[in-house]
This record gives sequence, C-alpha cells and structure tokens, in this order.
Amino acid sequence: MNSIALVTGAGHGLGLRFGARLLEAGYQVVFSDRDLQAAQAAVRQLDPAGERTLAVKLDVSSKADFDSALAQVLERFGGLQVVVNNAAVTKTTPLMQITPEEFDEVVGLNLRSVFLGCQVLGAYLAEQGYGRIINLASLAGQNGGTATGAHYAASKGAIVTLTKIFAKEFAARGVTVNAIAPGPIDSPAVRAAVPPPRLESLLANIPVQRLGDADFLGDLIVQLARPEAYFTTGATWDVNGGLFMR
Repeated sequence: MNSIALVTGAGHGLGLRFGARLLEAGYQVVFSDRDLQAAQAAVRQLDPAGERTLAVKLDVSSKADFDSALAQVLERFGGLQVVVNNAAVTKTTPLMQITPEEFDEVVGLNLRSVFLGCQVLGAYLAEQGYGRIINLASLAGQNGGTATGAHYAASKGAIVTLTKIFAKEFAARGVTVNAIAPGPIDSPAVRAAVPPPRLESLLANIPVQRLGDADFLGDLIVQLARPEAYFTTGATWDVNGGLFMR
C-alpha cells in the first residue's frame, strides 16, 4: 500500500492513537497539530527514522494553514488519499455559565476545522478522483452530552450534518465522507473531563459498563479508509457502549 493519510490534532490523545493505527495498517501518515513540537514528538515516537511520517504545523481554524499543510504533504509524498478530521477542543463549562466568547471559541474551532478540512483537502481529493474523509463527531452531538459542555455537544451535532453535506458533494467523484461518533473513550481527554469520583457513576450508566477503546476507533478509521469502503458515505458510525441506539 502506498496511501497517504493526514490526521489533525495528532500530536497527542486520540489523534496520536489514530495515526499509530494507520501506520500499523501500512499507511504513510502526516501528523498535524497546531503545536508543531507535539507533532514532531509523535513522529519520533512512532517512526524514529522518519521514513513513513511527516510532522506538520496546522491550526485547523486557518484555511491558509490547510493550504500550506497540503502543499507540504504533496512535496514530501506526492499525494494524499485519506483525511481524518480529529482536532477539537473540549470544555465542560455548565450551560448557564458559558459566555458568548467561549461558545464561539468552541463551536468555531470544532466546526470550522471540519468544514475547512473537508473543503480544502476534500477539493484536492475530488480533483484526483479518489479519497476517504473521516470526521470525528461525538455521542454528545446525538444525545445532548453527558459530561461535556453544550457548546461542545452542539458543535459535534453540526459535524454530523456537515458530513452528510460533503458526502453528497463528493460522492460522484470517488470521495467518501463519514463520521464516527464515540461515547466515553478511555483517553486523557475523558479522564480530564470526568473526575475520579464521577467516573464510577459514569460507568454505571453505560450499558456495557466500560469505557470505549481508542485503538478500536483507530481500526474503524482504517476500515473506512479502505478502497472497498466506496459504498459507505454520509454515515455516522456509533461507538458508544449502548448509550445511544437508533
């Protein structure tokens, strides 16, 4: 396989795990993050020789940064086939304490990042006639949130809609666009958002009584990135331990 995948917010947390799973699956992976040092550290950790990876500075709120990142990827690898729009900010501010500025910050970054990733990188994929885009939504966008703030939940719900819009736009040009909506995952972000005293009650409310596995999410990304996934587009894949059932 000679496919190139770019993951946003890949310097730490879930993005780092997703990049690792793609590497294991044979992809060459671009680890992008607004913190270039974090992206470079991820590359050193997973690919010390730097033969199959590239670290890129990417502020996902900036269209110019997406243009620059694409140019760097094409210069290094000559192409791009898979995009994982993972970067997001999570805040747990109580509903009535969220300021307009904080609302704009969270919704603006979370939603704008997916819009720009699909628009800028998706346009390139469509021109090439092939591509796979996977957006990270959330259970919070489907049920209104359990441990996260209203602004985070609202942004993630909107990502589900954007996924459908871009899926329709690109379907006839060989590009699929899907979303994954995880519930509580065993990750640093969830551990930070849910203090230990609340974790027990959180687990008690999950039908399977466990947090989700980050590497499984990475494996699902790998599956949705396969050429054989051409018949799956505009879908949101639920991984939530039974907290939300359609």
